[in-house]
Amino acid sequence: MELKIKRMFEILENGHPIFWTAAGIGLIGLLGIIDTLTGNEITFSLFYIAPIVVVTWAVNQNAGLLMSLLSALTLLGAEIASGQIYSNRSIYIANTLIRAGFYTIVTYLVAQLHEARQEEQLAARTDFVTGAANARYFHELLQMEINRIHRYPHPITVVYIDIDNFKLVNDLFGHKIGDEVLRSIANELKAQLRRTDVVARVGGDEFALLLPSTHQPEAKVVISKVQTNLTEMLKQSNWPVTLSMGAVTCVSPPHSPEQLLARRAGQAPRFRKGSWKRLTWNWSRRFQEATQGKF
Repeated sequence: MELKIKRMFEILENGHPIFWTAAGIGLIGLLGIIDTLTGNEITFSLFYIAPIVVVTWAVNQNAGLLMSLLSALTLLGAEIASGQIYSNRSIYIANTLIRAGFYTIVTYLVAQLHEARQEEQLAARTDFVTGAANARYFHELLQMEINRIHRYPHPITVVYIDIDNFKLVNDLFGHKIGDEVLRSIANELKAQLRRTDVVARVGGDEFALLLPSTHQPEAKVVISKVQTNLTEMLKQSNWPVTLSMGAVTCVSPPHSPEQLLARRAGQAPRFRKGSWKRLTWNWSRRFQEATQGKF
């Protein structure tokens, strides 16, 4: 049941806003016709909540408010068309305002619930120290990218970055400075990469980069750029840390993220720890193996 509800939320959130807005207007119009045909003895006022909730969740609060106003006016038109007569004409206006107010409250509550869910999702996917993706979300994104390779073949590059001597920073300066080091590295990585690239903190002193549609030569350029900028930042900040990096490029998809991530344990082409100033591209052979799908 929980999976079905989650799937329903995903359908609403991934659909086009124009589609859901048009669907909401159409459903309100249909309810108005039914209200008119059934006369004054039966009212479907509560059913108007459905398109209001759907549009508010799938589009935004403003669209939901528009649906609320449209629903109240549609009910007013249905009352008049079906021949509903009140002792005072002002009752038409009063009923319309009451309905509009009720629908507005529903819209506001749904919008707040949606915002809370988005914040919860963001928190579940984000490392709270650096603001980068966490290990779990990185794994999910990597699986999605592998699935894309099966459908539309393209290369991906995964880069691993270890912070050497990070424990020394915590011991000498405290965890507050240690967190600042992590945030600075994460922010610098985000600034140097494309919006489609992913920066994730996958361990206490480890980062991973997911670079979609990136061949080996392009990866070399990216890593060189990252190396230069991070080196300069660390030098200016006078932090006693160095970085080790490793990378692998795949054209044919691995069987699973675990197979690719297993390279972190020792199979990944990797720069030696502490040798940041002596980085060389001595892992070309393994890059070629990965490109040929030899896992």
